[in-house]
Amino acid sequence: MKSPSATAVQAILPVRIPSTSHRLARGVRAGRWLFATGQCGTDYENALAPEVVQAGHPCDGPSKPHREAQRLFRNIDEVLVAGGTNAANVVRVDQYYTSPDVVDAYHETRRAYFKGKIPVSTSNLHRRFARAGQSMEVQVMAAVPDGDFKVRHEANAGTYKIHHSSGYSPALSAGDLRFVPGQTAEALDEKEPGVDPEARRGRGLWKGTPIKLETDFIIRKKLQPTLKAVGADLDTVVKAQVYLRDQNDVANFRAVWAQQFPVEPVTTIIATETPGFIMPESRIEINTIALAKDGKTKKEVIAPVPPLFKGATTAIRAGDLLFISGLMAVRDGALVPGANVDATQPFFGIPVKAELREILSQAEAICRAAGTTLRNAVRIQQFHSDLADLPAALEVWAEATDNMPLPLSPVEVPWLPVPGARLQLDLWVYVPA
Repeated sequence: MKSPSATAVQAILPVRIPSTSHRLARGVRAGRWLFATGQCGTDYENALAPEVVQAGHPCDGPSKPHREAQRLFRNIDEVLVAGGTNAANVVRVDQYYTSPDVVDAYHETRRAYFKGKIPVSTSNLHRRFARAGQSMEVQVMAAVPDGDFKVRHEANAGTYKIHHSSGYSPALSAGDLRFVPGQTAEALDEKEPGVDPEARRGRGLWKGTPIKLETDFIIRKKLQPTLKAVGADLDTVVKAQVYLRDQNDVANFRAVWAQQFPVEPVTTIIATETPGFIMPESRIEINTIALAKDGKTKKEVIAPVPPLFKGATTAIRAGDLLFISGLMAVRDGALVPGANVDATQPFFGIPVKAELREILSQAEAICRAAGTTLRNAVRIQQFHSDLADLPAALEVWAEATDNMPLPLSPVEVPWLPVPGARLQLDLWVYVPA
């Protein structure tokens, strides 16, 4: 094994972040994986590329969302090619939008790019991205095939109908990893409106808790059958991203979620807008990564620091990847002191710096325990209560990583799981052999 302090990943097509001395990694090659994080319709000089804005004649030709999506996929393709792979080997795409009005244009462009064979997908609505006018941001993970390591679309894993406008695969395999798309409590019967009858509260105001009903339905009727179809199960889930629209749902979601697992998978709770999902009344969406039950790769729990939630799992190593639950600047059950603004001296101190330094301290301890380093980060999703904090956060990253190019996606969200906090990190890291 390489020294935990050694960098074992390659930044693909790094660029300078405008108006700063910091750098963005348009992609990261890590062994047999390629990550393209924070993809959007930029040319990396302007906020949105000139052909997207089309300032002189914005109503001519394809719509602005089409132009934005076309530039976005051009950027993705450049990263995939430079990293030694291609669209056919993408295993997962996560899409965020600021408006439902842009989704159809994005889907049409995506369908053309992937030639109809779309990888597992998650889509939901969020508040704001880092560039003015930006309406979509995408995270991509791809395999770099070699020998028996290949991507397989699991068409037979479909336990419910996926609408043709989305058309993504119901599950996907690459090596021992099994990828499952974002799943909501949307009705199994297309003739039923909205949330499935099983996941709806009965008539009246206290005949079931909506978030518990939806969470239970997703696990029983969608997640478990899909996992079983690809040779996995709840015990082999290593990573979950859970999207919630309402902060008040966190505790009740956790109550249902924790009951399903002897050892919880690594889980990050991410806030969406309201509405946040394809069905306006939906409260939750869950995507997962699992291991094949009969595979050689086994999950290893890594816990040098306490998890954010009692009973949760701090991190799991799954072969060459380390997945970490959502990290926040919490120590001994409360935000670290520097995260709190002194109301009598509000202009002294920079709370987001204190938060991120604590988060990166936790992250480095986790990485070292797993035999890697923060410098091998392959996907950094940074959820801000206010994106005005981003420049200060970039300074902290530069201090911690010697200004390495960052595979970063910063997103502004309406709330965070800990009141008063400014930042949450969802971090994926490569573990070299």
